[in-house]
Amino acid sequence: MAVIVVAASVHDNAIGITLLDQIAADNPSVTKGWVDAGFKNAVIDHGAALGIDVEVVRRDPDTKGFAPAPKRWIVEQTFGTLMLHRRLARDYETLPASAASWIRWSMTDVMTHRLTGRAAPAWRDPPPASTGAPPREVTHA
Repeated sequence: MAVIVVAASVHDNAIGITLLDQIAADNPSVTKGWVDAGFKNAVIDHGAALGIDVEVVRRDPDTKGFAPAPKRWIVEQTFGTLMLHRRLARDYETLPASAASWIRWSMTDVMTHRLTGRAAPAWRDPPPASTGAPPREVTHA
């Protein structure tokens, strides 16, 4: 729906507010958003002003050990899917706009596979058989 690529030094609130502005402008039907505990009241208040209910997903304090937070697994699944596109597994891009374009391209590829019902090839899948004419026999004299 929206992609923002920034330096790691940019605070979550600044990113969240910019992201909410993009979502509200491009997708006015969005009314709910989930964020992690790194986001503060500024993002929640900004979302409310745009008509988007922003909910902070918190870890259950009574849970011991690892337990996936509600809705958080969707984000982790998306990151894992993006890493299947090898270019995104490395930090080759020097411009944020270029990195954002590669993320859009990768997610377009994912959605195309989902819409066509075709599974994405894994690195260990054998190469497809050729569809051309059968190989010719070669005789040596």
